[in-house]
Amino acid sequence: QVQLVESGGGWVQPGGSLRLSCVASGRTFSTYNMGWFRQAPGKEREFVAAISRSGGYAYYADAVKGRFAISRDNPKNTLYLQMNNLKPEDTAVYYCAASTSDLVTTRYALYTYWGQGTQVTVSS
Repeated sequence: QVQLVESGGGWVQPGGSLRLSCVASGRTFSTYNMGWFRQAPGKEREFVAAISRSGGYAYYADAVKGRFAISRDNPKNTLYLQMNNLKPEDTAVYYCAASTSDLVTTRYALYTYWGQGTQVTVSS
C-alpha cells in the first residue's frame, strides 16, 4: 500500500509554469508505474501523463504533449509534473496515482492508489 500527497498547485497566468510534486509513503514507490490525472469542474477525470517504474518511458495526453513533462525520483519517493505554457483549459484539480499494472497505462481503472489532489488555476 502507498499513500500519495500532491503539492505545488496554485494560480498562474496563461503562458506561465508550475511544477507539481507527489510524495509517496512507504518503500515500494519504485515498484509502481505512476500517472497524473486531472478533473475540471463538471467534467470527468482525464489522463494527463504516465511514467514507467524506472522513469525510462513516459506517455502524454495529446492536450499536454510538448508542454508538460512527467518525471520521478525513486530514492526520494517523488513524482513530478512540470507544466509549461499553461492555458486556461488546464485549470483543474490534478491527482497523482499509482498503478500496479505491468503496463504504463492511461486507464483510470488500473490505478489503485490516489492522492487528494492539488488545484491548478490558469487565468488572467
